[in-house]
Amino acid sequence: MTDQDRARMLRRRHVHERQAVVFGVLIAGLGVAGLGAAAMYTDNLSLPFFERGFSAEPTETAAAVATYCPPEGALPVPHDQITVDVFNGAGTAGLARQTAAALGALGFVVGETDNAPSVTGTGRIVYGPAGSAAAYTLQAYVPGAVLSFADREDASVDLIVGSEFQGLLPAEQVLVDPATPLVGPDGCTPFSALTASDADQATEGDQPADGEQPAEGEQPADGEQPADGEQPAG
Repeated sequence: MTDQDRARMLRRRHVHERQAVVFGVLIAGLGVAGLGAAAMYTDNLSLPFFERGFSAEPTETAAAVATYCPPEGALPVPHDQITVDVFNGAGTAGLARQTAAALGALGFVVGETDNAPSVTGTGRIVYGPAGSAAAYTLQAYVPGAVLSFADREDASVDLIVGSEFQGLLPAEQVLVDPATPLVGPDGCTPFSALTASDADQATEGDQPADGEQPAEGEQPADGEQPADGEQPAG
């Protein structure tokens, strides 16, 4: 073999080595990107800039808040009639999806799952007036969660799991009787106070503003004088 052939072989070997290195780096990069995408999709990876707000954004702590009692005489809601959106406020990868799966196994209807700002304690259950009985039914499985009232029209509830969340209470330990009305905690605000407040606001909106005159055709109140030029009735 001549020196020229030997040099040609060395050049080819170097080219092949460089190509192997380049393709190896590309394949490794694609593998890492694929694993990252899969981890984010399965809620096993949490990135701050992917967190988004939701219908009732929690505060940083699940401190005790004013709680409304359930409506008087309200019974527990069947699980398949309760829609729960689950949010991960614990910072533990995959916790929202795991909790959602556990709720689904109990018959609850699971809506969306997502990350949330960090919450201390067991967590929070966010609900509106129409979802009060559903919130209390769900709380039986998360007894340490704080009930948090929000202004929403539908009966869906949000479960925001906190840093001390240890999972749902086993069904055999849940003390909820479908035939027994729900009971709120000591000191809770009567649910009737909420509905009364809404009624007062609606009534205020029906009153005429100060200084408004009655509509045409309305009779003056007793004791009012007829307008100039009018004759009293015979």
